[in-house]
Amino acid sequence: MQYARAAHIEHESTEVPTGRLGMWWFLASEIVIFGGLITIYVLFRWRHPEWGAESSHTINAAGGFNTLVLLTSSLTVVLAHKAVSEGKLGEAARLLGFTLLGGAVFLCVKVFEYTHEIREGFLPARSLFWSFYYTMTGLHALHVLGGMVAIACVLVAVRRGKIPHRVEYVGIYWHFVDVVWIFLFPLLYLTS
Repeated sequence: MQYARAAHIEHESTEVPTGRLGMWWFLASEIVIFGGLITIYVLFRWRHPEWGAESSHTINAAGGFNTLVLLTSSLTVVLAHKAVSEGKLGEAARLLGFTLLGGAVFLCVKVFEYTHEIREGFLPARSLFWSFYYTMTGLHALHVLGGMVAIACVLVAVRRGKIPHRVEYVGIYWHFVDVVWIFLFPLLYLTS
């Protein structure tokens, strides 16, 4: 019995919880990936002013709407974390559900955008701009999807009254996804 209880205690080697530290290390690797892509894009963009004409074919209203959706979903995950700290697990689960809804809306808008752009002939083979566009927004969409899976798992656990501290960890990840979009939106949509 004593051994079983001890197995569930988290051991910290620093004052920072292991889960939070692990999340920051994971995000450091993600920053390298997105940072590298964004840096290469910016360097190419300076050499190719004609990309402004290509960028003018993106749907600015959809990108702006998606920015609003992600920022709102970031707010709901912050409120979920606050609810957990106050012991309101039902409210935290509800707020995580709203965060999931925001992620789903974001992905639906991306599907609409991709469908429109492909129909108009803006494919990755058309130009290097569109290759960057699909690579960067597609990789970001995969991260949104991954974040949604993680949030859904934490939501189910929180509903059962288990591991509520993980709301903070999925929240940190979700904020990262939002910050990446805040870089991608102006670089890909507003630079025409």
